[in-house]
Amino acid sequence: MTDGSPTDGNTSAAEAETTAAAAAATDAEAGATAGAAAVTLDRIAVYPVKSLDAEFVDAADIVENGGLRGDREYAIFDEDGEYVNGKRERAVHRIRSSVSLADGTVELSAPEMDDYDGPIAEADGWLSAYFGYPVELRRDPAGGFPDDTEVSGPTVISTGTLDAVASWFDGVDADEMRRRLRPNLVFDASEPFWEDHLFDRRGTVVEFSVGGVAFEGVNPCQRCVVPSRDPDTGAETADFRTTFMTKRRETVPEWSGGDWFDHDFRLMVNTAVPESSWGETLSVGDAVTVGDIVPE
Repeated sequence: MTDGSPTDGNTSAAEAETTAAAAAATDAEAGATAGAAAVTLDRIAVYPVKSLDAEFVDAADIVENGGLRGDREYAIFDEDGEYVNGKRERAVHRIRSSVSLADGTVELSAPEMDDYDGPIAEADGWLSAYFGYPVELRRDPAGGFPDDTEVSGPTVISTGTLDAVASWFDGVDADEMRRRLRPNLVFDASEPFWEDHLFDRRGTVVEFSVGGVAFEGVNPCQRCVVPSRDPDTGAETADFRTTFMTKRRETVPEWSGGDWFDHDFRLMVNTAVPESSWGETLSVGDAVTVGDIVPE
């Protein structure tokens, strides 16, 4: 019947049960799709000079290694060819930077230093004077200098995670936690650790898309010493790592899975972008859709 009347005698109980189950499955699938679509790209951050401050953009192209155009395009090196970054040089935290992506200039300031305002490529002298030893800026416009050259897509976190993790530490808000963690993409998902949906066990990836850009979620990011420091001063937050690992273990959701958690100092998701999406554009407001778990 189509008018809401009870099922007639020609419809068996088994057929009715099958129909109800199919309808429930359809509703569940629709709900899952709607939930995924409700998550959007809230913020795009690029870090034009590796280890310095972020620049926020409304849209960013995917370049040939799967990263974001302009992200880590420049990096600071010492005379031995080693990175001068927050992992090795605490003084990096006290530098404030503002980059104009349009014309390749940067404004730099730091305690007890005159400000620099000029081409990024000519800032070596200012940086050398600040650090107290010779450094040089190198540029790679094709793919930049990602931390992980094999999983070189944008890093991902959610607004809910930033709120939750900030609450573990007195005097730290979500914006400061974002500055400590330095993600590229922030998804507008209020559920803490929502981004953990985007990885599974080792040897697999989770397919997802942001707007028209295809992604593969690979693993939860293994954190270094940088998040444990005040992003303005470099001062160490007491017991940061211990507190972080304890809280992460206590709050890890059931969907944070696989065999990645050999330790609990992991947060954000490392991604790769298939070659088919190189050259595509991400924009703030793009919908996020989670797909299948597939072999890596």
